[in-house]
Amino acid sequence: MKQLFAALALMAAVPAAALLPSAPETEAPPEPAAPAQTIEDTQDAGADERMRERIEGIFAELPAFEAVEVAVSQGVVTLSGVVPQREDIARAEAIAGRVSGVVTVENGLERDVSISAEGTGIASLADKWSGFVAMLPLIGLAFLVWAGISLVGYLIAGLGALWHRLAPNSFLAELIASAIRFAFVVGGLVVALDIIGASALLGAVLGGAGVIGLALGFALRETIENYVASLMLSLRQPFRANDWVQIDNLEGRVIRLTSRATVMMTLDGNHLRIPNSQVFKAIITNFTRNPQRRFEFELGVDADDDARAARKLGRDTLASLDFILNDPPPEARIMEVGDSNVVIRFLGWINQNETDWWKAQSQAIPAVKEALEHAGFGLPEPIYRLRFDPRSATLPFENIAEGKRGDAGAAETPKKAPQITVTEADEDVRPVNEIADMVEKERRQTGGEQEKDLLDHSRPVE
Repeated sequence: MKQLFAALALMAAVPAAALLPSAPETEAPPEPAAPAQTIEDTQDAGADERMRERIEGIFAELPAFEAVEVAVSQGVVTLSGVVPQREDIARAEAIAGRVSGVVTVENGLERDVSISAEGTGIASLADKWSGFVAMLPLIGLAFLVWAGISLVGYLIAGLGALWHRLAPNSFLAELIASAIRFAFVVGGLVVALDIIGASALLGAVLGGAGVIGLALGFALRETIENYVASLMLSLRQPFRANDWVQIDNLEGRVIRLTSRATVMMTLDGNHLRIPNSQVFKAIITNFTRNPQRRFEFELGVDADDDARAARKLGRDTLASLDFILNDPPPEARIMEVGDSNVVIRFLGWINQNETDWWKAQSQAIPAVKEALEHAGFGLPEPIYRLRFDPRSATLPFENIAEGKRGDAGAAETPKKAPQITVTEADEDVRPVNEIADMVEKERRQTGGEQEKDLLDHSRPVE
């Protein structure tokens, strides 16, 4: 009868909500605390023995609790002994507490840390080795699946002709092939780990790889930036091979564009390598893109002369030169009034395919200067006012003022410039191509770097 009352009291402690079907989750007021289980003031004879036998019988069926000793007195269960794992301590207490009639559990269990202990010693190592040997066929199957999937990826990535046909350039084609290989290798690894039941290991590996990749990304930021810039330059094609360009303050002709740098030859014949990350962000001036190019120079005429007439004469002189284009026409602009002259800027256009820019400017300046001088326009030099201080003069100031300088002040006879005959060859303004020829010779040379040239003449320039 007392056991019946105890069972009824235990059932009364179970909330009624646990016996009802689950309802939709809604905001519910907090449930009141369950009433404490009552402890009978009397106990049947032999109840403690029955509880001990019941608990020992349950523990006998569980290998982890073979070394557990159970003692029961007045419904209080005392557990002692050792268990293989730490979580088994709480598990044993939970099992003992579920036996009917148990008032409380005094848990004195400890984890077995001896070398021969189950799960921690030699036996555990032996069991793990036996499990590994048993899984070898499954591991072999997983490895074959991974190798097969990876091989398929390498075969697909090896279709170089297809990727070169689909991609704008060889650099992007190689990038696509590498991405396909990587995707198939990682996909095969996922399938293989899933076969052997180690998907959790893959998550840990990928998580660690993500952290390592983030750290490497910060450490190799400049390298990654240069790699991305190479990809963007290969797609945009900002210049052609042998183009005369100026990248920021670096000037020369382009030899090739590689996956790391832009190789140029300066106008002095020197090789110049600029990292692609710098080229991608730089201001690029391409002198070859437009065959029409303008040169300019300034001359100053006397302030007393008619500046507008000098402007017209200089413009007409430029127009009379054979290498100056009529469209756009030459121009002359009055810029400013200087200390002793009026500054005029003369501008002329040439066709770079037929005329050298430097030679054209060298021919135009003396032509306009001579035309102005023959017309009577003065081209004065800067005028300076000198003040003589008697205290710092080497000769007596009075003698200097009177022009008595002796032999030291004797006027020297000016030397005449030698008469030099200017031939037709000296007037040649055809383009000079020695640097362009060097670049073409460099590009024709075979080598590994030549194969990596990302400049594509079949694609439009940006």
